[in-house]
Amino acid sequence: MDDDYSLLLLIKKILMRRNCLSKLADQAPAILPSLLQCDFGRLADEIQRLKDAGVHTLHLDVMDGVFVPNFTYGMTIVKAVRSLTDMVVDVHLMMVEPQKYVPQFYDAGADIITIHAEAVDDARPVLDSIKTLGAAAGIAINPQTPVSAIAASLPHADMALVMSVNAGFGGQQFNEAVLTKFSEIRSLPGGEEILLEIDGGVNPETIKKCTDAGAQLLVAGSAIFKQDSYGDAIHSMLGRVN
Repeated sequence: MDDDYSLLLLIKKILMRRNCLSKLADQAPAILPSLLQCDFGRLADEIQRLKDAGVHTLHLDVMDGVFVPNFTYGMTIVKAVRSLTDMVVDVHLMMVEPQKYVPQFYDAGADIITIHAEAVDDARPVLDSIKTLGAAAGIAINPQTPVSAIAASLPHADMALVMSVNAGFGGQQFNEAVLTKFSEIRSLPGGEEILLEIDGGVNPETIKKCTDAGAQLLVAGSAIFKQDSYGDAIHSMLGRVN
């Protein structure tokens, strides 16, 4: 009986992960607001405004102050966001030893958990553990990291995140040179069907370059949260690619 229950639970987790990935693929190109830029004092209102603007997925950047110089938030905020919405919660771990915290972020409500290739010796077992839990697994690379660094990990991942600025640093210019990485990823085993995400400097001037290069999921912060109308900001950006 226990074996049957375990099998059913595993099947349920696989189906939930596949459903999440299918929704994201169907929505592409999709803009994912980075909540790092939102007003956390009005978190419920901010999430409602994003939902009203047609957003389906939220992006949360977790920084540990070690892998990157900045420190943001952890499981508590992820759990708070999860309690406020049924939107997809995309958690980007900019931290060392992410394997130690993957279960906690999953329990907090993450639907997608992305780790950095630069933060681990071998991303493959970490990605496999994320999928075993029931979340979608992402692998991220900084601008200076070649695609070859994640080639072996692609068959284990559901999503590849290309950073167009260095993780954890603000005020950087969009690095257009990283856009060639999307076609490189697509050409590799395991990269044919993987979801492609870009983070950093996505705005009305850069978004079409991103989608033309192959990006499907576009993380945007100030291009949304520094505007009076989130809906107008999102629709304006999407209007440049649709």
